[in-house]
Amino acid sequence: MYQPKKYKKKDPEYIFKFIQNHPFATFILKGERLLATHIPVLIEGEAENFRLYGHIANHNEQFQHLKDNTEALLIFQGAHGYISSSWYKEKDISTWDYSAVHVNVRLKLQSQEELEQSLINLVHRFEKDQEQPLEYRDIPSEIISDHLPLITGFWCEPFKMEGIAKLHQGYDSEDLSRISKKLQERDEPMDTVLEKNIRAENETKDR
Repeated sequence: MYQPKKYKKKDPEYIFKFIQNHPFATFILKGERLLATHIPVLIEGEAENFRLYGHIANHNEQFQHLKDNTEALLIFQGAHGYISSSWYKEKDISTWDYSAVHVNVRLKLQSQEELEQSLINLVHRFEKDQEQPLEYRDIPSEIISDHLPLITGFWCEPFKMEGIAKLHQGYDSEDLSRISKKLQERDEPMDTVLEKNIRAENETKDR
């Protein structure tokens, strides 16, 4: 990951919480070429000692390369967006603000029991706040029986973690106010979250 010093995020707690809050990852490994899949990946443990887990379909091209100790890269991405230099009080260069975490991992295949527990956790993670949650154990058993043989679960043991948050650090309060106002006015799906991230990052720097 390219990490200019002022944007680098090394705090394990930041990385841990970022992954918790942005669980939809890009899962990359090397086959005959580089292969990528977009999947939910959950994290368990603590900031200083955690592991991740997910699963893919067996008909996925990555499946044949899914073996113990294989290296993979997980990319977690936060809200991002174009920042026009026309928003600044003086002419400058336009840019793109974003945040992301990269985690290099070694893979370990899950047992059937581990896969089922992972699926229970995964469904609960996203169902618990629904008005009428449908937990994994509430799904008809025949559907589960048909589905399980078609997927493979895996653990991801991290050995390198990198974080970045490029959120207009170092800009003066007038430019930050202009950026905030423009993002609030612009009708882009991630702009509300991006604006909050920029404001929070620069409020932190001011304290």
